[in-house]
Amino acid sequence: MPLRVLSVVSELFPLVKTGGLADVAGALPPALAAEDVAMRPLLPLYPAVAAAIIGAAPAWDLPDLFGGPARVLAARAGSLDLFAIEAPHLYARDALYGHDDDAQRFAALGAVAAGIGRGAIAGFVPDVVHAHDWQGALAPAYLHYGGGRRPATVMTVHNLAYQGQFPAGLLAALGLPASSFAIEGVEYYGAIGFLKAGLRLADWITTVSPTYAAEIQTPAFGMGLDGLLRARAAVLSGIRNGIDTDVWNPANDAHLPARADTERPRNKAALQAALRLTADPDACLSGVISRLTWQKGMDILADALPALLAAGTQLALLGAGDTPIEAELARAAAAHPGRVGVRFGYDEGLAHLIQGGADALLVPSRFEPCGLTQLCALHYGAVPVVARVGGLADTVIDANEAALAAGVATGVQFAPVDAAALAAAVARTVALWHDAATWETIRANGMLAEVDWQRPAALYAALYRSLAV
Repeated sequence: MPLRVLSVVSELFPLVKTGGLADVAGALPPALAAEDVAMRPLLPLYPAVAAAIIGAAPAWDLPDLFGGPARVLAARAGSLDLFAIEAPHLYARDALYGHDDDAQRFAALGAVAAGIGRGAIAGFVPDVVHAHDWQGALAPAYLHYGGGRRPATVMTVHNLAYQGQFPAGLLAALGLPASSFAIEGVEYYGAIGFLKAGLRLADWITTVSPTYAAEIQTPAFGMGLDGLLRARAAVLSGIRNGIDTDVWNPANDAHLPARADTERPRNKAALQAALRLTADPDACLSGVISRLTWQKGMDILADALPALLAAGTQLALLGAGDTPIEAELARAAAAHPGRVGVRFGYDEGLAHLIQGGADALLVPSRFEPCGLTQLCALHYGAVPVVARVGGLADTVIDANEAALAAGVATGVQFAPVDAAALAAAVARTVALWHDAATWETIRANGMLAEVDWQRPAALYAALYRSLAV
């Protein structure tokens, strides 16, 4: 019989997505099937989820789930089996996060996960409950304080910056015992810390790259939780994310006018046209696909832009985020027509076109747990230019002298994470671009890099089996 794992998530691609968590949650179940692991996601029944699932059947009735009746539905989305929590008083809203009752909404997710973990649904009793980020992080707490038989628990941190902290006065309302409000439980600086609880009470902690697993144990990256993470270092590991190579396939991407791996000039011309850049095949075209935030280093990009243009690069940018950063990038596009093209918001087709047509992809994040855009760039043949942090450092081999001599370079890294270092990295990238033979070797190496889910899935499966014994 396959090992059974319940994946506790707040979003799931392609049903509903705000970030990389959804991509991971959607890609892991099919990848794990090859490892004889039956993973079933549990998520809220948001309106978008209700519209997408098929074959929904009641699996568990809950007369009162934090203020109203609810039930768990067993359903399918494409080839994926899942559970969805139908609780209109909590989830019948288009916005996933940012509500006054988010404590109850995501405590409910954790509480339902704990119930399923204890056997509430006879047809699927998990060997492991795998909670993701703060939204799922109370599942290990409810299992810990509930007593009796429970499955093993894994807590994965996709981004430590988002922790889910709520007033201490909600403790009883969330169904947590008074004894849980302690440093060894859910208490965190006088509040209820959802993520802190999961990190403290789960049997194992993972994060989404080995370097980030080390970084979060330091004050610089630990977001106030580094002491706890150092104390639990023996049960903390990093497993890098992968990308769905069916969705991201450079050989037959329907969003592109030509193959990304062998016919990039046509895609580059299409990208230049889409963002009103000068149709210059000899310009080094740099792409950016990002949230426009401080974490992603987009203020650094804006500060470095004059130097980037002086180095001879064009810029094609897609993203949305902080208003001041958007405004500065809009001014840059207006000041440099034909050199800087921006589109604010998200456009799946344009994201694929940037990966398939840009010469380089810039990722200047101040911290990056894993990153997916640089994996797509490697796979498509856009040379990634990345800050030397987290998963970016783990997945891109810098084109330094030794790596070039050995023929193993896949991109460009830079540190420290500031405008001067980014500008120097782009200048180095443009110099490499003008050396056609070297550039083609770097691109070819990147396209051979392991970016799929096969190895990460094997590592997760081995972890689950080690805990489920």
